[in-house]
Amino acid sequence: MPPANPAVDTADVHELLERGRALSTPVLRAAIDRLATPMDTIAAYHFGWIDAEGRPSHGDGGKAVRPALALLSAEAAGAAPEKGIPGAVAVELVHNFSLLHDDLMDGDEQRRHRDTVWKVHGPAQAILVGDALFALANEVLLEIGTPEAGRATRRLTAATRKLIDGQAQDISYEHRERVTVEECLEMEGNKTGALLACAVSIGAVLGGADDRTADTLESYGHHLGLAFQAVDDLLGIWGDPEATGKQTWSDLRQRKKSLPVVAALDAGGPASERLGELLAADAKSSDFESFSEEEFATRAALIEEAGGREWTSQEARRQHTIAIEALDGVDMSEQVRAQLTALADFVVVRKR
Repeated sequence: MPPANPAVDTADVHELLERGRALSTPVLRAAIDRLATPMDTIAAYHFGWIDAEGRPSHGDGGKAVRPALALLSAEAAGAAPEKGIPGAVAVELVHNFSLLHDDLMDGDEQRRHRDTVWKVHGPAQAILVGDALFALANEVLLEIGTPEAGRATRRLTAATRKLIDGQAQDISYEHRERVTVEECLEMEGNKTGALLACAVSIGAVLGGADDRTADTLESYGHHLGLAFQAVDDLLGIWGDPEATGKQTWSDLRQRKKSLPVVAALDAGGPASERLGELLAADAKSSDFESFSEEEFATRAALIEEAGGREWTSQEARRQHTIAIEALDGVDMSEQVRAQLTALADFVVVRKR
């Protein structure tokens, strides 16, 4: 198991993230420009390029981890990073398709420190724009017109199906009193791991890599996705709203069966039993929406006392280790290997 705080070359990671953003954004903007009005401007708002009144904006467009991985993926296969740009854009479009729909399904009113699309433009537009982004993702890949583009599209559509499976599982778990740790990990592997796995293989496929190389890179991405989601689960309960852009105790407000909750319920002991009683009562409560901050704080404290917070931290580090070990199966330059390792370290120790 790696140390609790792996050594992260922050400057190098931010350079990789910025490169991914800089190379993919012009192609992403061109794809969005294909959309009919008003979907083009609504999508531009979602990506942070304009504000709610249509004025140019420099809003937070996300960390750009997936585009960075797609470009590194191409380099891992021995190709130029530019080969991965269509894959980076396609994965980013699918990722944001999922965010638009998830925000509506979860009732989230804030993302990246701004009102969500459904809150500003209404649920119908959020659904339509999300659907349009998914269609664009396939267009961007297929219009390359090469056999590699077809292989990349198959991987993207398979990852998208798994992502949707994960969201369906996540919603169904909210209405169950108990979910096993194994079920939670399967759900998060689908909802988060699948698209990160696709991101870190799609550039390699476009760069001419064989399926064995792409599959090995996918394994890295899958376990990185599980580490990524474990950290997100911690932030979803204990994250600073100033950093996350969401409400305090956001996952508890949505009754999510995230890893800390599931691990705490599975742990046994007084805190675990009391937490189970409270959550069972919450599921039947008619005034859950009016709960006070203190009531959510009590639940968070019980999760921590039962060991859910520490277990999830350890699981993030365990998945990080598995991801790094998967890189041993790919013959790549030491520089690219070091950069993929640095990105994995960044995911585990990130604050936002």
